[in-house]
Amino acid sequence: MKSFEDVFGVSPTVTARAPGRVNLLGEHTDYQGGFVLPTAIPQQTTVRLAPNSTGQHEVYAADLDEHASFPVGENAESGFGRYVAGALALGGARKGLNVWVSSEVPLGAGLSSSAALEVATLRALRGLGVYEADDEQIALSAVRVEHEYVGVQCGVMDQMASSLADARHMLFLDTRSLERRVLPLPTGAEVLVIDSGVPRQLAESGYNERRAEVEEAARRLGVEELRDVTDPAATESLPSPLRERARHVVSENARVLAALGAGAEAFGKLMNASHASLRDDYAVSHPKVDEFVARLQAHPDVFGARMTGAGFGGSLVALVRAGQAAEVGRAVLAEVGGPARVVVPQEVDRRG
Repeated sequence: MKSFEDVFGVSPTVTARAPGRVNLLGEHTDYQGGFVLPTAIPQQTTVRLAPNSTGQHEVYAADLDEHASFPVGENAESGFGRYVAGALALGGARKGLNVWVSSEVPLGAGLSSSAALEVATLRALRGLGVYEADDEQIALSAVRVEHEYVGVQCGVMDQMASSLADARHMLFLDTRSLERRVLPLPTGAEVLVIDSGVPRQLAESGYNERRAEVEEAARRLGVEELRDVTDPAATESLPSPLRERARHVVSENARVLAALGAGAEAFGKLMNASHASLRDDYAVSHPKVDEFVARLQAHPDVFGARMTGAGFGGSLVALVRAGQAAEVGRAVLAEVGGPARVVVPQEVDRRG
């Protein structure tokens, strides 16, 4: 892998990092003002940068061995450059920068590699002294990057988790008010994250479609957001598929609130119910992900498991008996096979 010095011939002025995230409960609720329970993962994205005395930003993605170049204040043509371009523009970069990016966060796995890149870039600009913002403001700017430069109408969860969460706690977030609390994981439990190996090829188009559907459902129910509906039965008057989409959001909000302070057994059951809702009502799962989830749910050391992220492939998360995540991960990989890998705990691979 080429270093910053290899690519640009000088040393970086600033280095900043931000983690990916996994969401334990509260999927596809954040763009309807709902409640979420993410946690950061240990893997991080690193951004190094230095001024280049030109009117161009030069960006190098070390893991991809790809370059992007675009004028200051403008968007990149495509790909990873758009995330960086948006962050540089909204973060106040008025002169050309050399930017080097490397990420431990798996790409395309539903673990918010894009949010980590946006947040790390904004943190680097803060370190350079051109952007004054606290961690919440960084997260909100990163959301604007998605909306204005990437074209994904995401909610705030991924960026808030990358900017504010850590890998030892859950972040309970009210995505409407941005009120938040840092909470411990259920006693006697730890997190297992598996990348199914299924690329999320439909994630962006499917995400925007689901967002449009729940916005229409809220309009027909006469509420600003589905957050304002607390009884899933209220969604039964809607036509399909708006009924199913809305039912997922309303019931998922209730599951997050029920999880606050819940023990591992109860929390796991809520995760299982969440997966069924995402699979059947929101229709964003994938057969391979469903197979992994079923295997995990059947394991005696697993309290609960579900898909995580936008869906259509990507990753799954399980709440596992403390000290057993590595062994459970190895066992499930051996059973299901394919190109899957354990992401958390980091040290696990299929060889054991």
